[in-house]
Amino acid sequence: METKLEIKPIREWGLNIDRPVVISGPCSAESEEQMLETAIELRKDKRVSIFRAGIWKPRTRPNSFEGVGSIGLKWMQTVKKETGFPIATEVANVKHAYEALKYGVDLIWIGARTTVNPFAVQEIADVLQGTDIPILVKNPVNPDLELWIGAIERLMKVGVTKVGAIHRGFSSYDKSKYRNAPYWQLAIDLKLRFPSLALIGDPSHMGGRVDALAELSQKMLDLDYDGLMIESHRNPSVALSDAKQQLTPAALSDMLTPLILRYSDSDNKEVQANLEVLREQIDRFDDQLLSLMEERMKIVEKIGAFKKANNITILQSRRWDEIIKKNIEKGKEKGLSAEFVEKLLDSIHEESINHQNAVMNAK
Repeated sequence: METKLEIKPIREWGLNIDRPVVISGPCSAESEEQMLETAIELRKDKRVSIFRAGIWKPRTRPNSFEGVGSIGLKWMQTVKKETGFPIATEVANVKHAYEALKYGVDLIWIGARTTVNPFAVQEIADVLQGTDIPILVKNPVNPDLELWIGAIERLMKVGVTKVGAIHRGFSSYDKSKYRNAPYWQLAIDLKLRFPSLALIGDPSHMGGRVDALAELSQKMLDLDYDGLMIESHRNPSVALSDAKQQLTPAALSDMLTPLILRYSDSDNKEVQANLEVLREQIDRFDDQLLSLMEERMKIVEKIGAFKKANNITILQSRRWDEIIKKNIEKGKEKGLSAEFVEKLLDSIHEESINHQNAVMNAK
């Protein structure tokens, strides 16, 4: 039975913020001076509402900069005192969670590498039991929606109601123009499962470079995300971690200005009526697509029967490669991306194999 979660929307978090929240600050805390100078510059832009910094940095390999540790939390206290910013950081284990609470951090998020470990998440959740500060969960490193949901549910079960998610993209062997593949549908599915859940986009880690931030940020706002977490450093060229994805505060302000904030609905009756007409057209096309798939599968079943009668295998790799290549080119002519066409055909192929398998193995 699915857990019934109580989730407070972002406007009820008590941090004097509303959609879209912008969380910004350096990837890593490096010195008190660096933190304070960055925060003072960020404070000039009223759209930035929460200051973030990495205190502990989980790195893939040893001998990399892994953060300054708890001393950085004292620097964050200074930032809060001098600028009035609420402060936020990532935790990866129980010790981090204890320390963050001790130093009065206003918002905590669980990192992507921790989300993949239910035992670690549960231990952190137990420490955070009953806490009244917002707790966000980054998507797991690998594209696994249930792990993401499970981490959120563990927090809710211990009484955390100000809970949200951060979409930072997923590690993948597939080629992607971004550092981490977006796999947008997973974030959309999460939001559909829990409509009240705050969803924050992390274009810095998803893009991995500053020239990707504007495009990703706009897409996140277009998909009705509640906010953005964007890394900013007073001098990115000397940053000790992820220098390529950090903006100066001034550059961040310039990047935010042209972004368009859209809304999930409109009170304009004419707009609603026009949308309804277009949606009805989409519904008709969807019905036609399903009918075409039904007819296609009937032919597939006939092929399955023919293969069975002639002792031919279901999978014909050469034939399938030809279909993929041919239709990717056709798709380009029709304005469809190669990625979409390949995923669509793969899904159809999988269903076709299922139908043929049922025919060939029927008793």
